[in-house]
Amino acid sequence: MNQQEDRVGLGSEVREFPVESLTAAGAVHRALLESGGTCATAESLTGGLIGAHLTAVPGSSRTYRGGVVTYATDAKAAVLGVPEDLLAEHGAVHPDVAAHMARGARRLFGADHGVAVTGVAGPQPQDGQPVGTVYAAVATWDDRTLVRRFSFTGDRAGIRYRTVEGALSLLDSVVRGSTAGNTRI
Repeated sequence: MNQQEDRVGLGSEVREFPVESLTAAGAVHRALLESGGTCATAESLTGGLIGAHLTAVPGSSRTYRGGVVTYATDAKAAVLGVPEDLLAEHGAVHPDVAAHMARGARRLFGADHGVAVTGVAGPQPQDGQPVGTVYAAVATWDDRTLVRRFSFTGDRAGIRYRTVEGALSLLDSVVRGSTAGNTRI
């Protein structure tokens, strides 16, 4: 990759995509190609980074259908169909919210798999959840939804990048049929 393709601006700083994230995106792309599948994304704390990583892979238009960034809590309900009562009771950082987001992305884009993330990048806790709490979910074509909870440490940018890596790893394992350690919602 050239310098422009492997760097992303985060505010006033320029940060390289970690090699692990690009490797994970490439693995997801290959798994989707092998299975004949597609994916879509719904992102909150990552603000589009998962989609950016997926589209950094040459040929990704064959496997990536599109994505949405629903950063605001009410946008999760309006765009992705997350139940308003769920958001009112638990806030945006909850495993059921991630599951609904993933199903919403899959539905919106007509994809075989929807991957979603919601969590707290910091610097302050949110919805009673500590900084670094992240939920990633993958919804599949056969109506399974798998959710994984992560507890990351580090600064805001580091948490966001680890979220990308975690979500892509989860998606890759689901596409390849390995769901060990995941929970069904």
